[in-house]
Amino acid sequence: MADRSLFMEGGELESPLVRLCIEAATQSGDAVETWRRQRRTLERLPSQLAEALLHRLLSRRLLYPSLLEVFKYSVEKVDLRGESSVDAEWMAYLGAFQYLYSLNVSDCHRINSSALWALSGMNYLMEVDLSRCSKVNDAGIKHLLSIQTIERLSISETSVTTNGVTLLSSLKKLSKLDLGGLFINDVALVSLQVLTNLQYLDVWGSDISNDGAAILVTFPNLNFLNLAWTKVAVLPNVSSIACLNMSNCTIHSLFKGEGNKARLSKFILAGALFKDITRAFSYFDSSCLSFLDLSNSSLHDLSFLSCMHSLEYLDLSGNLIGDDSLEFVASVGANLKTLNLSNTRVSSAGVAILPGHVPKLETISLSSTPTDDLAISYIGMIPSLKVVNMKGTNVRECDLSLTALENLKQLEKLDLEETPLRDEAVTPLSSFKELNHLSLRSSFLTDASLHHLSSIPKLITLTMRDAVLTNAGIDSFNPPSLLQVLDLTGCWLLTKDVIMSFLQRHPEIEVRHELVHMFPSDSENTKHPSPLHTTTRTSQQRRFSASPHKSEITTII
Repeated sequence: MADRSLFMEGGELESPLVRLCIEAATQSGDAVETWRRQRRTLERLPSQLAEALLHRLLSRRLLYPSLLEVFKYSVEKVDLRGESSVDAEWMAYLGAFQYLYSLNVSDCHRINSSALWALSGMNYLMEVDLSRCSKVNDAGIKHLLSIQTIERLSISETSVTTNGVTLLSSLKKLSKLDLGGLFINDVALVSLQVLTNLQYLDVWGSDISNDGAAILVTFPNLNFLNLAWTKVAVLPNVSSIACLNMSNCTIHSLFKGEGNKARLSKFILAGALFKDITRAFSYFDSSCLSFLDLSNSSLHDLSFLSCMHSLEYLDLSGNLIGDDSLEFVASVGANLKTLNLSNTRVSSAGVAILPGHVPKLETISLSSTPTDDLAISYIGMIPSLKVVNMKGTNVRECDLSLTALENLKQLEKLDLEETPLRDEAVTPLSSFKELNHLSLRSSFLTDASLHHLSSIPKLITLTMRDAVLTNAGIDSFNPPSLLQVLDLTGCWLLTKDVIMSFLQRHPEIEVRHELVHMFPSDSENTKHPSPLHTTTRTSQQRRFSASPHKSEITTII
């Protein structure tokens, strides 16, 4: 599989010759020893090329602390996130990097406070990520204070306390500060008032209260704020905020106060409880809101949506809304691209409201709703759709209802898991030219379906869980040329020998099954598949098991 580190912006690393050179340089330990002696040549490497070489060595487990020395004059950005071997020795060499401006050692659990001493006094370091390095505490923060160039600092889920956070007030250039999951209180927030350049502040899971939140008005440039899992119920009018996360908060008032109204573009409120949601939304300008996550918020009335005509992403999953609520969604659907209605009471009658009102809709999720085959006919009337999730619905193949989806010429992903489909129902899917991800889970599907689906030209991932597939069916299966993942979990008739035989014929395909857990072979071994390696992240035991901050590119399938 291609190493993504070779495909960087600027085009310089797109050259086949460059890729071949890096491939040769990282072929083996002996190859590394041959070129590492040419130190002067390495010192003149362009930073992008040097970084690509370093990360290729890392991915092939050929990078060790003393080898870092050859990169100290060329590499400007180092990403070692999740590398379990990184410790104080690695940091000692990294501290000698002359032009390093970005260092990411998040999830490197052997990093402790004393290891950070090696970074003291670095001249160009602007970005440091120590997230989930649980051995880093207040003493480690003291080592960072001599690096006055730091602009972006992430210390979420470390052992830093309020006392350590108060020390950060001397880093006057800070524009991004991630303190998520720390046991800090209002005192910490008060101490940060001097950081007038702060644009990004994350304090999820802390003991910040309404009193601490009142201080936020003193940050004139604050653009992003994460208060999820805090005690904040009343947020003052911080008019500069464009992105706000208050998931799992009990909300009484938002942005109430004098001055210009906040113009939010992204608002995450997953699991939040509202005293009066209509009133809470009345104190800020929602006309520019493009991203709104209200999942699992016990909502039953969506009338407050009426002014949000810029919405592109709307997550209403896990709420008490029914078909009537879809009228409000349709009224603001002109720009909507993603709509999540999973685990709601919306039926096919509600879906019938959407066609004609959501001309740009690309993704819809109706998983675990009472929708049935009739809903598919309405979905087929929304031609812009690329992703459809109807997992766990009442779709039952009545009158070959999936033929209605043939109108979706751009359909790329389809999830019909946990629906009792039979072979004749999935036959229309073989004509979907753009489909690249298909998920099915039905004990009524047989070899016939597998062979029908093999004609989908762009299929990359095929899931056929719990199907009645036979050894003969797998032996005769000719997979689509682009197929990368074949999930056969729960196909109980298959034997290990047959799956191994398939893997030998198609080493580029990852097969998932209880008997044989295999990844496709990598570039160093194209003959035999390598065993599955599972990377587990061990988080420190806290009140919260994971950060509630959602990714910018949230995927609902």
